[in-house]
Amino acid sequence: MIDESLFRQTMSHFASGVTVVTTALGDRLAGLTVSSFASLSLNPPLVLICIDHNAASHDVIAAAGQFAVNILAEDQEYLSRRFAMHDGAKFTPHSFTMSPNGLPLLNGVLAQIECRLYDKLPGGDHTIFVGEVIAARVFGGRPLLYYRSGYHQLG
Repeated sequence: MIDESLFRQTMSHFASGVTVVTTALGDRLAGLTVSSFASLSLNPPLVLICIDHNAASHDVIAAAGQFAVNILAEDQEYLSRRFAMHDGAKFTPHSFTMSPNGLPLLNGVLAQIECRLYDKLPGGDHTIFVGEVIAARVFGGRPLLYYRSGYHQLG
């Protein structure tokens, strides 16, 4: 088996967009920065996210049965860092709105994708949550990228 540090170093050479996954269960809001996000199927429209079992949001997503993927814009590194924290106030006043489906959606992002939990699968120390897309909004702009353990912009 490959050494964990070599695996991390190797995977850091894959540039990816940056997302924040959010959900709500009753009055509890939960969210975290997620790099493991991908489209899975066009028909039905499915996406997947991979969440560490130890993440505070893991069980909230499973119990809520729905989640939103917020694709961050190039000027939103601060949001990625805030939602990567294990404690503290992630949701600040006026930084999000609640969708008609009851999901917190971050303001100023490139796109928002609302999902109903379609399936969940084991993935080592993560759970692969598959979401059926029930709503989406595209606002445009330029994406925030993550590459070699740092934030970058196109150009």
